Amino acid sequence: MKYEWRKQEKELYLPKQKPEIVTIPEQKFFSIKGKGNPNEEEFAEKIGVLYSLAYAVRMMPKQGYTPNGYYEYTVYPLEGIWDLTDEGRKLANLNKDELLYTIMIRQPDFVTKEVVERAFQSTEKKKPHPFLKDVTFGTYQDGLCVQMLHIGPYDDEPKSFELMNEFLKFNNLERTSLQHREIYLSDFRKVEPTKLKTVLRYKVEKN
Repeated sequence: MKYEWRKQEKELYLPKQKPEIVTIPEQKFFSIKGKGNPNEEEFAEKIGVLYSLAYAVRMMPKQGYTPNGYYEYTVYPLEGIWDLTDEGRKLANLNKDELLYTIMIRQPDFVTKEVVERAFQSTEKKKPHPFLKDVTFGTYQDGLCVQMLHIGPYDDEPKSFELMNEFLKFNNLERTSLQHREIYLSDFRKVEPTKLKTVLRYKVEKN
């Protein structure tokens, strides 16, 4: 049976349109860092490189190598950790050129260093790209977080963050970092902005 994150990990990927507390376990990711406006071509190129690697892992059995513990699964969604430069923080309005990001795609638990090396080798052969050298593989453990589902354009996210910040006050929580995570449940190239679904999440601690 195929492992589908939308069904098996609903609490992590399909929250309601209101803030909630969640504990995120350790997870493995391919990730790549960058700075600047996500509407630029470079951002799209980096997404493409991450997906090339993610699908290289997913298709390994068809290429004649089955990793230990492999199971059929749906490729995880694109995620991003967002921050601002010091300069960007001083500005009254958001300047997207001052954004700092780490975009990433989660990998199943069976993925080891050997599997990662094979994924890089096959991607270098089939879809070589200069950004491949900038991709890293590692684990993240976000722990206690507040999250909610945002439906609509990315530029409207501040409304959802306001709800999340109110929720913190009521629940005696505070953010541990100015960074936040976004999980993209919709493909922005195919879905109109009013229907985009994005999980918004940030790390918190109890006061």
